[in-house]
Amino acid sequence: MRKIMDWTLILLIFAGVTLIGNMIGYDIYSWGAVPGIFVLIAIALLGMIMEEYIPVNIPAVGYIALIGIIISVPWFPGSDYIVEWTSQIELLAITTPILAYAGISIGRNWLDFKEMGWKSLVVAILVFIGTFLGSALIAEVVLRIQGII
Repeated sequence: MRKIMDWTLILLIFAGVTLIGNMIGYDIYSWGAVPGIFVLIAIALLGMIMEEYIPVNIPAVGYIALIGIIISVPWFPGSDYIVEWTSQIELLAITTPILAYAGISIGRNWLDFKEMGWKSLVVAILVFIGTFLGSALIAEVVLRIQGII
């Protein structure tokens, strides 16, 4: 029960930061984003609880994705409302606090990171470069197809 309370607190903090980011970064000052954020909290919390208590070795993100897909398909009762509510929240407003939290988590574990050695740093740099170049290539192709550049 303590884990669930901790998860709920963390998710509520993320929700607050996400709503603030939604307002500041995307000028969405709508209270319509609040139901959407609570839907996302419920999905994440339910997925983490399922991962904890179901004896199948599936990560929480798998359960979270499955729940999100199921409740947003058109044949699910109330899916129109769920999709409408969650569409009020910008994706980047969600990812900013999550990536900040990941950075803090890595920052607290520098000793573990140092034990992995220099090879992991090379792999990380190559992943960053590959991601950047891949994104730039996709953007270039799409912009050329659209005639923007």
